Amino acid sequence: MATLKEFEAALREQGMRQALAILDKLRERDRKERKVGAARRVVGRKMTPELARRILDLHETTKMTQQEIAFELGVNQGRVNEVIKHGKWLVDDPAAPEAVARDRALARIRQERPKPKASAKPKASTKPRRKVAPQLALF
Repeated sequence: MATLKEFEAALREQGMRQALAILDKLRERDRKERKVGAARRVVGRKMTPELARRILDLHETTKMTQQEIAFELGVNQGRVNEVIKHGKWLVDDPAAPEAVARDRALARIRQERPKPKASAKPKASTKPRRKVAPQLALF
C-alpha cells in the first residue's frame, strides 16, 4: 500500500497539478480542524503496601495485563512490574531499598530545581540576525 508521500510524488511525476491543489486544500482544512488532545500521561500515585497488595490481587485473580492493571489503579506500569516480578513495595519499611531510592531521587530533584529570580531579564543577543530567504512555492 502506497503512503501519502508516495502518492503525492506520483501526482507530481504525472504533472497532475489540479490533484495536488485539491490535496493541499484538504490538508489545510484538516489543519484548521485539528484539536490538541488532553495529555494521556498517567500521574502516578504513591506506592503503598495496600496498593501493592491490590496489584498482586488483580494479577492473580484476573487475566488483566500489567498495562491494564496500571491504568486501572492509576500507577506507572513499571511499578506494577516491580511488584509482580520482584515483590517490591509490599512492606511499609522506610529502610527498604525501593523507599530509600525514591527518597534519594526526590531529594535530588528538589536540589536541582533552580529558583527563578524575580528581576532576571533575558539578555538581548548582540549577534546580527540572519536574513532568511522567502520560501518558493512548489507549483
